[in-house]
Amino acid sequence: MSEADIRPEIRALPKVLLHDHLDGGLRPATIVELAHKHGYDALPATDADDLGRWFRDAADSGSLERYLETFGHTVGVMQTADALRRVASECAQDLAADGVVYAEVRYAPEQHLDGGLTLEVVVEAVNAGFRDGEEAAGGRIVVRALLTAMRHAAKSTEIAQLAVRYRDQGVAGFDIAGAEAGFPPTRHLDAFEYLQRENGHFTIHAGEAFGLPSIWEAIQWCGAERLGHGVRIVDDITDNGAPGEKLGLLAAYVRDRRIPLEMCPSSNLQTGAADSIADHPITHLKDLRFRVTVNTDNRLMSGTSMSREMTLLAEAFGYTWSDLQWFTINAMKSAFIGFDERLDIINSTIKPGYAALMA
Repeated sequence: MSEADIRPEIRALPKVLLHDHLDGGLRPATIVELAHKHGYDALPATDADDLGRWFRDAADSGSLERYLETFGHTVGVMQTADALRRVASECAQDLAADGVVYAEVRYAPEQHLDGGLTLEVVVEAVNAGFRDGEEAAGGRIVVRALLTAMRHAAKSTEIAQLAVRYRDQGVAGFDIAGAEAGFPPTRHLDAFEYLQRENGHFTIHAGEAFGLPSIWEAIQWCGAERLGHGVRIVDDITDNGAPGEKLGLLAAYVRDRRIPLEMCPSSNLQTGAADSIADHPITHLKDLRFRVTVNTDNRLMSGTSMSREMTLLAEAFGYTWSDLQWFTINAMKSAFIGFDERLDIINSTIKPGYAALMA
């Protein structure tokens, strides 16, 4: 499905996005321009349309090596303060154009130091870019950053401290990302314990490429408030779709505690967590009343947007406006900003936007 196939009504819906990677959502034309400006000569194509197709084809290839290569190119052109500021601004503007009214966009500051920047300069440049983008979008969107530490590296506590230091300047929380297998979240326990002492918010990528042990550690050892993806929680549910369905202790805990699942359907297909949109467990988990949210993950690599994700789900599962509103309010309830701010966006923007369509 192309962006041109999306119904205008879905594009206009107010949306909330909790799981989106800054380095996974660049405009192809921007990559080409930044590569030329900063002397990055490793791009596989220098025409923006060709480059966009290359990113999607590489992500769809089934090859983890090619998929990871895509991020080498986006991060490769994000090594200066001006590039980071531009990419962040365009991110906010693109999301606003897609009807997103609140977004938490994550990135790993440690991946943007090759050009001599400091961690602080990286964060300040991205924050400035988000503010630029909000202003350019006419105040139709609020964007907050999540600072990500890489699971295979040793900077997690330093990045967590950075998240706390900048939490009053547009940083809403912390995350860890990277290969789950072999790099459990407990490797970064010091960072999570620090954040808990400092009343900081954090989510953890868990239950995407690896199964229940990753989810269990993220929640019970590390104290994750949300699960990045979390799709493998279905492995703890027996008799799927049948009467008498039984939740295991972990699945029941996740549901009972209302721990949000940051689900990214199109991305999950690319990583093998589901075979098709129709086979994705998101509706099964919705029917069981887990706190499910819909997200994009990497808009460039998946060739997607929030409107496209919602359209794909609506077509596959027959979702109504009420269903899409349910996902959206779930996400807003789960955001890492203050309760009053969340409630205001729900009551002043999300509910009126859906009410107008449902009427």
